[in-house]
Amino acid sequence: MNKPAQILDTHSVMFITQRPEIIMVEGNGSWLTDNNGKRYLDFLQGWAVNCLGHCNPGMIEALNAQAKKLINSSPAFYNEPMIGLSNLLTANSCFDKVFFANSGAEANEGALKLARKWGQLNKSGAFEIITFDHSFHGRTLATMSASGKPGWDTMFAPQVGGFPKADLNDLDSVKKLVTNKTVAVMLEPVQGEGGVIPTTLEFMRELRKFTRENNILLIADEVQAGCGRTGTLFAYQHYGIEPDIMTLGKGIGGGVPLAALLATNAAACFVPGDQGGTYNGNPLMTAVGMSVIEQLLAPGFLESVKAKGELLKSELLKLCIEFNLEGERGEGLLRALMLGRDIGGKLVELARERRPEGLLINSPKADLLRFMPALNISDDEILQMCNMLRELLQQVD
Repeated sequence: MNKPAQILDTHSVMFITQRPEIIMVEGNGSWLTDNNGKRYLDFLQGWAVNCLGHCNPGMIEALNAQAKKLINSSPAFYNEPMIGLSNLLTANSCFDKVFFANSGAEANEGALKLARKWGQLNKSGAFEIITFDHSFHGRTLATMSASGKPGWDTMFAPQVGGFPKADLNDLDSVKKLVTNKTVAVMLEPVQGEGGVIPTTLEFMRELRKFTRENNILLIADEVQAGCGRTGTLFAYQHYGIEPDIMTLGKGIGGGVPLAALLATNAAACFVPGDQGGTYNGNPLMTAVGMSVIEQLLAPGFLESVKAKGELLKSELLKLCIEFNLEGERGEGLLRALMLGRDIGGKLVELARERRPEGLLINSPKADLLRFMPALNISDDEILQMCNMLRELLQQVD
């Protein structure tokens, strides 16, 4: 017998975005179920957060075991999962030190502070951090100022200063902004909110060479592109370079609030009092993070992400031919379909309202769809999504 639908009474929830008149009540793998019993194939996964899908058994086991042992001890003390996850991250990256936070924005805020502190110590107080147009680094005042999202420069004016904007994949545009005040360059290896725009191999390597030659830090914001999303554990590994600082969020917690700021020994210059946070390194969250990273590092897992990314790419290209669309782009299982016309919002709505099963997709720009499925999604579910999308494109046409 079906359970009765929950009554939708949202008057106490602060309005910050348009939400459909449904309540999500249950998730399993690549599927969500609402209060009416309708199922949705989820190609959002919390904006690339649920990297192992909904209610992953390994994460649940880690959460339950740690909850029975120690939930919170205060950041004034070490705890076992904090140490374990730190060691796991440094053993599998080019970094030496880890600071845990609760969100990608908080990790990025920490990266900005760390770079400026390094500038105080090593570059006569240099503080400017070059970022890029159409970038997205978070929703704090500083990370909004660092972002290149159109309109954000006036939303909560005045901005935090010190973030000149360059053009992605254009090294000359970076060089023109460099002064004696420049301490770092910060970029996403794949601009997610900007429309899934990958950084080119040539640009990333030239940028790393340029920053090293000029004693400028390189910060990789991997909040969306990290933790297996592009087919390597960390996106910077595609390029054969090593940043000085990296931030992680979203996928590192697989659905729980966890983020990380990583740095090399040379860049890790915080002293007591510089950085903190009530929940940083919380044992409950870092225990889940350990489960996530261990599953990503399991033999063959990252290779399967690459293969699934290629399958999704090939199916999207078929749709491009069938419907005369502009193309697709991305890395691994962070991909975009360029529509060539402003029908993204309509497709999102039609997909959600589709019967008997809905589809959850995202349109960060009116002429583009973004796909961020679980990294362990099945091939059949990828094909099912593309067939659903084929139906929707036929409706719009």
